[in-house]
Amino acid sequence: MTKLPKIELHLHLEGAAPPAFIRTLADEKGITLDGVFGPDGSYEYNDFEDFLKVYEAATTVLQTPEDFGRLTQAVLEQSAAHGVIYTEAFLSPDFCGGRDLGAWREYLAAIREGAARVPEVEFRGIVTCIRHFGPDKARETAACAVDTAGDLITGFGMGGNEGLYTQGDFAWSFAAAREAGLGLTTHAGEFGGPQSVRDALDDLHVSRIGHGVRAQEDPALIRRLAEEGIVLEVCPGSNVVLGVYANIDAHPIDKLKSAGVPVTVSTDDPPFFGTDMTAEYDALTKAFGWGDAEFRSVYRTAAEAAFCDATTRARLLSYLE
Repeated sequence: MTKLPKIELHLHLEGAAPPAFIRTLADEKGITLDGVFGPDGSYEYNDFEDFLKVYEAATTVLQTPEDFGRLTQAVLEQSAAHGVIYTEAFLSPDFCGGRDLGAWREYLAAIREGAARVPEVEFRGIVTCIRHFGPDKARETAACAVDTAGDLITGFGMGGNEGLYTQGDFAWSFAAAREAGLGLTTHAGEFGGPQSVRDALDDLHVSRIGHGVRAQEDPALIRRLAEEGIVLEVCPGSNVVLGVYANIDAHPIDKLKSAGVPVTVSTDDPPFFGTDMTAEYDALTKAFGWGDAEFRSVYRTAAEAAFCDATTRARLLSYLE
């Protein structure tokens, strides 16, 4: 499977940090990371809220633009090893200078340099507000996105704890990003049910949904997603590890695709979930019999939904010829 070209649209940059990379930075800075790693050296957590705590604890070692440049290189090298040729990563100004515009620009410059060291993967950034940090901080994040929109920053999104606030509470930030020409996506339909997806569409007017798999529980919503061409950034391995579904066989991605919903495949926070793009493709082949036709279809959907310029999109689509 690694020889098939792949496009990944749902990847958290900090969440993709290899554990060894984080341990190395911690050692360099003399930081003790208690409760982050298990006995085998991998990230360890109990549930989704604990996952968020471990995630944020691990990111405490990422303190400078140089750290993020090194991180970007390490993450993209992993992606390239699994045949990814284009990726969009969620970047959070909360972790890159505390939403200060001047610092954010410095972090972005370092991220750009790190990406340039892995030319095999075309890289774009989706500036991401953190839902559980609240709407006011999201406005500051949106300001960072608007200020730096361009060839590298092409999207705006939201992650974090779906149990706090509503999608509509962040409407101002998404409207500002839309006016700046940024593509819009938000996490919904993962731990929140179908209504969270509907709220994202009605209140934030996004073209893509991060996860969105709980839409499977609502036939009317499935029809709407298919009719409006709303693309789901599906992360099967993540959904299984976090307990949204008991196993890959119970995952609805195949049913959603068969119903005409545009789906893509991504890894979310791969080292946290013990996955990579090769593993995701292999799991879908084993569970649902997906082969070349299905993966080419997923690739086309991702290329057409990517937050990129027309020239880049045409280049991505040319790989299907």
